[in-house]
Amino acid sequence: MGKRKSANPEIIESVDRIEPARLEEIPEALSDVVAELAAASATLGRALHPRTAANLADLVRIMNSYYSNLIEGHNTRPKDIERALFGQFDSDSERRNLQVEAAAHVRLQAEIDRKAIEGGLPEPASAGFILWLHREFYRDAAPEMLAIRGAGRALTMVPGEWRSRPDHDVAVGRHLPPSSDRVAAFMDHFATRYRFEPLGKAARILAIPAAHRRLSYIHPFPDGNGRVARLMSHAMAHMAGIGAHGLWSISRGLARGLESRGDYKRMMDHADTPRQGDLDGRGNLSQRALIDFMLWFLRTCLDQVTFMTGLFELDTLARRLRTYVERSETLKPEAARLLEDALIRGELERGDVPRITGLPERTARRVFNDVIAAGLLASDTPKGRVSLRFPVETLDILFPRLFPES
Repeated sequence: MGKRKSANPEIIESVDRIEPARLEEIPEALSDVVAELAAASATLGRALHPRTAANLADLVRIMNSYYSNLIEGHNTRPKDIERALFGQFDSDSERRNLQVEAAAHVRLQAEIDRKAIEGGLPEPASAGFILWLHREFYRDAAPEMLAIRGAGRALTMVPGEWRSRPDHDVAVGRHLPPSSDRVAAFMDHFATRYRFEPLGKAARILAIPAAHRRLSYIHPFPDGNGRVARLMSHAMAHMAGIGAHGLWSISRGLARGLESRGDYKRMMDHADTPRQGDLDGRGNLSQRALIDFMLWFLRTCLDQVTFMTGLFELDTLARRLRTYVERSETLKPEAARLLEDALIRGELERGDVPRITGLPERTARRVFNDVIAAGLLASDTPKGRVSLRFPVETLDILFPRLFPES
């Protein structure tokens, strides 16, 4: 990133610079993908018991964190993210900081999911919510994670504060974001244009990709804009009714693309194309380019929902659980019955273990303890009901292709 160059403030600094923010007329291709996405997300996880789905959402958050940080060029392995969630950090400061970063994403997404379930999500495009996302993401960041150096500048970022000083102004590739003294005005306009309350379901879904790109275009923070945009999009998906209880997220799709891993960067850049003549909308930016980006983004969402639906399909997941037991060196064959029962019923009583396994009580207890030790069943209390869990060590068999190493 380089220093911001001077520009005509009457052209560059008007909040209308981000227009078109939404579309006045919806092309048929966009309407079709919105309908497909709404239908597909409604079926994702429908056959799963709510408790099983909730535990799968824990795994999905690790996946989202992994891919969101991979987009930023930070490769933190799933098992290291899981360790960080248990407070186990690497002794190397650089790797530890990456773990902190990844754990922050998981923690924050879990809070978004909780608010969505309880009906307490605020307007995702509001200034207050976006500032909260940034502040909470960097809540536990070490001082060196807040230090920004390069292009002849050095500054310390304050979590939860807009860009506000001339040394915050930078070029992002070829793009010159609004100057720091206009960020607050741009974000007020952004909040107005993407306010969900008056919108119907289809309009809310269409707002997600447009808001994602326009937030990044404004670049309201010195750093962390991409992460905040992805978390905001996740919250928007919940409020648009396509969140599917947190069982999918856009980060994996953005990192992988539809054709190549370079899709996201290329399409984000394409969305910044200036208006191309009188037939290209009435805003500062190209309406055609925005439509292209929205189509790509929503098709990527649909691709991810479809992928996760296949991965979480009840019969195939039960089959993979049996395969995992068969390949295990520590689990007895009867362990598969416990896992399948927990998958279908959501929870099982400890006293039901002999009946489920068909084994004498003492033998059944040994089988049960082996499954507990493997991390595949767990309880919120020492003597309470147990439910199915999905430790990262199981990913290769239970969830192939979820992560690159899987």
